[in-house]
Amino acid sequence: MLSFILLALLAHASPIQCKHPHPKINMIILAGQSNMAGRGGVFNDTITETLTWDGIVPPECQPNPSILRLTANLTWVEAHEPLHADIDYNKTNGVGPGMPFANTVLNKDPNFGVIGLVPCAIGGTNISQWQKGEFLYEKLVKRSQFAMQSGVYRAMLWYQGESDTENQQDAELYKDKLKRFFNDLRFDLKTPKLPIIQVALASGPGAYIEEVREAQLKTDMAYVKCVDAKGLPLGPDGLHLTTSSQVTLGQMLGHAFLGY
Repeated sequence: MLSFILLALLAHASPIQCKHPHPKINMIILAGQSNMAGRGGVFNDTITETLTWDGIVPPECQPNPSILRLTANLTWVEAHEPLHADIDYNKTNGVGPGMPFANTVLNKDPNFGVIGLVPCAIGGTNISQWQKGEFLYEKLVKRSQFAMQSGVYRAMLWYQGESDTENQQDAELYKDKLKRFFNDLRFDLKTPKLPIIQVALASGPGAYIEEVREAQLKTDMAYVKCVDAKGLPLGPDGLHLTTSSQVTLGQMLGHAFLGY
């Protein structure tokens, strides 16, 4: 009799619903080139003659259960350095500004909720490669649109431009292409007021760095802020930020974001 009652209850039971552990993720796009992807702690190993990450993760970059990362396979996992390991996979990645940014936001606002970082940066790219219709732009939009199922976009962090300092025409056209990129992305993501925080260059391999920096510092668009990386210590290559500089930059970006 007892067995019959149990079978009857099981037959009429409702299926168990698994709730999403993070019903609303506060998503942040990370885009640009190598200094956004992160080269902090990357050094030239003279024995193996390859670039290697030293594996040092500062306290400001430590994992936090409330900081997630969208992988290359479009799954959410707990974020940890290097954030771009499976995105900028042809390069050696190290510490970038994403983790210190997220930790700064959570430290300043413990009730902010879950942060979802969407890494999209690729080293060595110029602004033309981020124009609508180009591979990097379309991949960025695809990843970003997929992530929208999980929450809401709070901002994009953008650090790019070093590659555009080598050619005068590239530098002169940088501002127009940058603004077009920002406008197209907002339109395609249906977020016309998406806050964008860009970084003014700390370095560049070419002679036209000041022209690109001026374009960044004077973008003059609504809901676009700029933090200046000039003066932050660089690694031995004179181009990439050190780990400590990435921590400082991430904190600067966090404070700028909280000021919106």
